[in-house]
Amino acid sequence: MPQLSRADTSYVGRWWWSVDRLTLMALAVLLGVAYVLALAASPGLTAHITDPRTMAMIKQIVFLVVGGLMMLGLSMLSLRRVKLAALGIGIVFYLLTAFTLVHGTNVDGAKRWLSLPGFTVQPSEFLRPAFIIVTAWCIAEARRTPGFPGKRAALGVFLATTALLRMQPDIGMTFLYTIVVFTQFYLDGLEMKWMAAAGVVLVLAGIYAFFFITHVHTRVMMFIHPPPGSQAQTALMAFGNGGMFGLGPGEGQVKHFLPDARADFVFAVAGEEFGLLFCTFIVAVFLAVVLRAMTRLLAEPNLFVVLAAGGLIAGFGFQAFINMASSLSLIPTKGMTLPFISYGGSAVLGTSIQMGFLLALTRKRHAGDAP
Repeated sequence: MPQLSRADTSYVGRWWWSVDRLTLMALAVLLGVAYVLALAASPGLTAHITDPRTMAMIKQIVFLVVGGLMMLGLSMLSLRRVKLAALGIGIVFYLLTAFTLVHGTNVDGAKRWLSLPGFTVQPSEFLRPAFIIVTAWCIAEARRTPGFPGKRAALGVFLATTALLRMQPDIGMTFLYTIVVFTQFYLDGLEMKWMAAAGVVLVLAGIYAFFFITHVHTRVMMFIHPPPGSQAQTALMAFGNGGMFGLGPGEGQVKHFLPDARADFVFAVAGEEFGLLFCTFIVAVFLAVVLRAMTRLLAEPNLFVVLAAGGLIAGFGFQAFINMASSLSLIPTKGMTLPFISYGGSAVLGTSIQMGFLLALTRKRHAGDAP
C-alpha cells in the first residue's frame, strides 16, 4: 500500500489521518489473537474439509475477516451517520430479539438464537452497540434541545430492551446493559445520591436473582462450593498446566473436557497452550484499548461522543473482565464471551460493529463537523 501523505485529501486519506491508529492497531492485534485461538481451541482437527470441527474453524475465521472489514467500514462514518446506522440496526435487531421469544432456538432453557440455514444468529449481540449509541443520543439531545425528554427516553429504551433480555432470559447481557446505562448517566453528571440509589436497586436485583432465578442460584452456589470436576475447576487446572510458557499450540487438554472451551473458556485454552505470559499480553491489549479510549475522551467537547464512546468502551471492558475473571474463578461463571476471541459469529460481528462505532466516534474532527 502506498504511503499516505498528510496532504492527501481523499476519503481514505482523511480517514487515515483522523482515526486513532493506536486503538486500531490494538484491535487488529486482538483479531490476530482470535485467529490463533480459533485454531488452538478446536480439538483434534483433521485436514478433511467436511469434518464438522474443521468447518467450525473455517467459519470462525471467515467471521473474523468479515468483522474486521465491517469495523473498518464503520470507522469511516461521520457522527450523523453513526447515529442513523445505530438507529436502523437498533430497530431491526430489537424486533429480531423480540422474535426469539416466539420462534427462537431453545438452548439450556434460554431462547436467544434464531436458526438460519447453516448457522444461528443471536440478535442481542447486534442490538448492544446500537442500544448504546441511541441512549447516548437521547441523553445528549436533552442538553442540546430544551424541553426534549431525552433522559426519560433513554430510560424507556433501557427498560424496553432489558425487559426483552429478561424474558429470554439473558441475565448476563441484562447486567451489561445496566452497567452501560449507569456509566452514561454518570458521565452526564448524574448526582451521586441517584447513583447510590441505582446501586442499591442493582444489589437488590442481584439478591432477587439469587433466590428466585434457578440457574443464577446454581452458579453462585457452585462458585461458593465448587464440586470436583466442575467447569471452573477444570479451567483453573488448565492455567496450572500451562505454566509460564504453555504446553504449545494444540497440546492442551482442557478443550476436550469443557463444552464451552471455544467460547466461555477460551481464555483457559490460551492459558494452557500458550502460558501466563500470553494471557498477560491479552489482558494488556484489552486494557490498552480501554485506557486509550478513555484518554481520547478527556479532551472531547462533544457530549454525545463522550456518552456514546464511554458506553461502548465500558461495555467492551466489562465484558472482557467478566469472561476472564470467571475463567480464573474470581467470580461465578457467567457464560459471557471474550470480545473478538470467543467462538461465535454473532459475538464477533456484534463486537466489530461496537468497535467500528468507537473508532468513528474517537476520530479527530474539526469545529465545523456535523454533530
